[in-house]
Amino acid sequence: MLDQMKLLGTLGGLLKNKDKLMGAGDRIKAKLSAVKVSGESTGGGVKATVSGSLVVQKIELSQQVVQQLNAGGVTRDGATQLICEAVNDAIAEAQVEIKKAVDEEAKALGLEGGIPDVAGLGSLLG
Repeated sequence: MLDQMKLLGTLGGLLKNKDKLMGAGDRIKAKLSAVKVSGESTGGGVKATVSGSLVVQKIELSQQVVQQLNAGGVTRDGATQLICEAVNDAIAEAQVEIKKAVDEEAKALGLEGGIPDVAGLGSLLG
């Protein structure tokens, strides 16, 4: 109960200081602009690269997958599934990096436990 009251006090103080919050947001954006993470499908046949803003930047198909596509060994649906797996894996990695950046900034703002899960906000970050 006391921790919740302290948290509310800290949040209230932050809400009064818009410049500090905007600065924190800018620092988070700057950190995430440099983030690039990769994920891969089961077996590693497809790799995806995603930015810190969750934009897919690159999809790589292994030579083996390309050959199997050309030979009919991998169907269009199979290739689509591999791509989805790789992209989802990369997005999960990016979400981890986003949460780290947000938690670091939250601690710098006095929220020692990071961003609390207020109305499901924490679950949006991974």
